[in-house]
Parts: sequence; structure tokens; C-alpha cells
Amino acid sequence: MIDLVAGRGELTDVAWKHIEPLLPRVDGRGRPWRDHRQVVNGVLWRLRTGAPWRDLPERYGPWQTVYERFARWEADGTWAKLLEQVQVRDDAVGRVEWTVAVDSTVNRAHQHASGARKKGSRVGDELDDPGRSQARQALDRSRGGLTRRRRPGPSPVDRAHPGNRNDATAFAQVLAGIRVPRPTTGRPLTTPQRLLGDKAYSSRAIRHLLRRRGIAATIPERRDQAANRRRRGRLSGRPPAFDQEAYRDRNVVERCFARLRQFRAIATRFDKLADRYRAGVVLASLILWLREPTR
Repeated sequence: MIDLVAGRGELTDVAWKHIEPLLPRVDGRGRPWRDHRQVVNGVLWRLRTGAPWRDLPERYGPWQTVYERFARWEADGTWAKLLEQVQVRDDAVGRVEWTVAVDSTVNRAHQHASGARKKGSRVGDELDDPGRSQARQALDRSRGGLTRRRRPGPSPVDRAHPGNRNDATAFAQVLAGIRVPRPTTGRPLTTPQRLLGDKAYSSRAIRHLLRRRGIAATIPERRDQAANRRRRGRLSGRPPAFDQEAYRDRNVVERCFARLRQFRAIATRFDKLADRYRAGVVLASLILWLREPTR
């Protein structure tokens, strides 16, 4: 018999009650699946410790089973759907505040995360497209070695980019990733009421994009931009609006980074593929979301 008592870092009964109905069901064909809760706890153990999959404790079952289930649910979007559905549920009862904070952080990649095939993979069109195979790694070199940059936005939206890509360049992609379906019918929610960002996001292109979509921008102006505006005088127009009180909430994204880094496999990337790493971030985000006392 499987012991389902929640250990350190494992799913609590409350969290399991929320996600169990959303997991794939056994259709009665083929061999029965190993218990979902046991497998998810195994994935969480690996996220928390950062250990190799082969070192998974026996209480979670064969490591191959846990890894294959993790990879399968990454490929078919199960992990992302779990996070999406709990967001839909909380949004339906007014627990989601549509103020978005954006920022980025650089994660060091372990040497085991490098070394993916440079001449394309064995499957699909990637065999003839080595550039796509490299892009799936989302790694680049910096003075500190191989790095990748993670940009979470709302709830969170997470995008992986090579470590040398700046914040403003990836902003449009992060904003386009905001999507929370409605609980019944209607178009998904894609437009936050307000966006909070630091000076790295103070650009004419970003402010224009936000204004065009009807999103209030709370982004401080950089010193060089303010100096140029004063030098031009009346020709420069009015300074951009800035709500100092609202900006105090921007640190929520930095606190989110700090909590995600409690998972060692998130703080340091061990996965060769960016999609695998991102699936871990999504699952960690789901666990943090379910831990909130107001949820």
C-alpha cells in the first residue's frame, strides 16, 4: 500500500484535493498507471532537491516512471493546464488582482544542462534544423558561464531566453502570454488593468504598446530620458504618468523569484531543454499558488 501522508515538500491533502480532478484519467486500456499523487510528489522531491532523476527515493516508485510522466505532461500541456485551472477558479470568485508586475532574473545553468545535440535531434524536422535544437536550450554564455534568463509576469507568465537578452526585447512576448480563460463562456482575460515595471522597461515602444492596449503603466522614467526631455523643453511633451503608491507593490515579482528559488532545481538549471525547465517552474508556481492562505 502506498503511504500518501504528506512529507516535507509533498502535496498536502488540501492541495491534492484541488488538482486531483484535473489530472488525466485512466481509461482502462493497457497497464494501470502508478498513483498520480505518488508520481507528482516524486517530481516535487526532485524540484526541491535538484538531485538527478536516478537518485529519486524508492518511495516514489521507479525514477523512469516519474520522469516519463513529468516529460509526458510537459509535452501535452498538463502542467500548464493545472496552473491555468486554479487561476480560473480563483478569478471566478474575485481572488485574482489584475495588476501585473514584470521583471527578470538570471539563473546559472549547471554543466549537465549543456551538451544537447548541436546537429539537430533525432525526431521531426529538428533533424534538418540545428538552429531550432539550439534554441530549445535557451542558454547563452556570460562571464559567469552558461546562463538563462527567466521573466515571470502574471500569475506567473514565464518565458525562458538566453541570458544575454535584455528585458525590453522580450517584453512583448511576456505580455502576449497573459491569458486566463473564463470559467464559463466568453473570451479569455488577456489585458491587465495595470503593469508595474522597473526602469529597464522604460522605453517609448513599451509605453506605446501598453497605451495601445489600454493598460496603465507604472514605470519610473530613467534619468537620461528625463534629462533629454528637460533639454528639449516644450517639444518633449508631458512626462509619463507615474503612481508612486502603486509602484510599492512591484516587489511582489522579486518576492516571487525568492520563493521559486527555494526549489533548487529552479535556482540552478539542470535540464537540457528549456521546455523541461519551464515545466518545473510551472509546477513550482502551482504549488506556491496553492499554499497561499487566501486560496
